[in-house]
Amino acid sequence: MKRLNSKSGCAVEVTLSVMGGTWKPIVLFHLMHGTKRFSALARAIPNITQRMLTLQLRELEEAGIVARTVYAEVPPRVDYALTDLGRSLQPVLMAMRDWGTDYAQSQGLQDEGPGLQASCAA
Repeated sequence: MKRLNSKSGCAVEVTLSVMGGTWKPIVLFHLMHGTKRFSALARAIPNITQRMLTLQLRELEEAGIVARTVYAEVPPRVDYALTDLGRSLQPVLMAMRDWGTDYAQSQGLQDEGPGLQASCAA
């Protein structure tokens, strides 16, 4: 896991060490809407590799943000869900989504690509 000691003395650095990067906030955003299986997360985030998704989920689990439940079935089933600590990030994630939407609109980016709201439905 990344360091939790803030070298700069800023709590934002601690937050970013736990949930920062390109993929973790996106994974967390999708888990905000409920428990998901690995394959459902992979489909919801098509540009992430299977290896990267696995690494991000492991780091989030280690940080206590995501809970991993393994069911003794054949074939094996694994579910991922936010913990109470993970759910406490919801206001942060919603603020990031809202800011990104406003920024994209102010920059004239809302018409590019498949659409911002398609991948971050509330």
